[in-house]
Amino acid sequence: NNVLAVAFCLQGIERFSLGTYKIGAILLGGLFFYDIFWVFGTDVMVTVAKNLDGPIKILFPRTLVPNPETGKIDCSLLGLGDIVIPGFFLALLLRFDAHMADLSPFPTNVHATFPKPYFHSCLLAYVAGLGTTLFVMVTFEAAQPALLYLVPACLGSSLICAVVRGETKELFAYSEEEEEEEGE
Repeated sequence: NNVLAVAFCLQGIERFSLGTYKIGAILLGGLFFYDIFWVFGTDVMVTVAKNLDGPIKILFPRTLVPNPETGKIDCSLLGLGDIVIPGFFLALLLRFDAHMADLSPFPTNVHATFPKPYFHSCLLAYVAGLGTTLFVMVTFEAAQPALLYLVPACLGSSLICAVVRGETKELFAYSEEEEEEEGE
């Protein structure tokens, strides 16, 4: 299931675009509260994630020693939404980096190098947020809404990068949507 789940994640991120930074921020903000409510407020999310056996989650072992009571290796899980939704945002920031480097939206050289400050800062923040999620989950032995840690990490890193670089206006104005033709 992990292989299929990763394939679904990659395909989803590759084929979907948020359009603008503002839409991405609103989506992440809404899902931040959604995730917190469904994990801490009810047992629905945890029950579905544990009992549904399909490529909707990635399982990874907590330890390499089987549990003496069950004989199975205890696993933690990460829902695909915790990968795909921030992945959409990361892909948007990568395209924003390309836009700021004046690369064509459809480059002829797909291996062209360009500075990626927004992508790299958000990717590092995502990894730190995921590490924090896992640390808290293992420490308190309770399910954690990963977006509780990932959303502030992703939004915060991109905003800090924009402020430091003096590009806040450009980041908020960035849009991948095609301009409507004037005079039609």
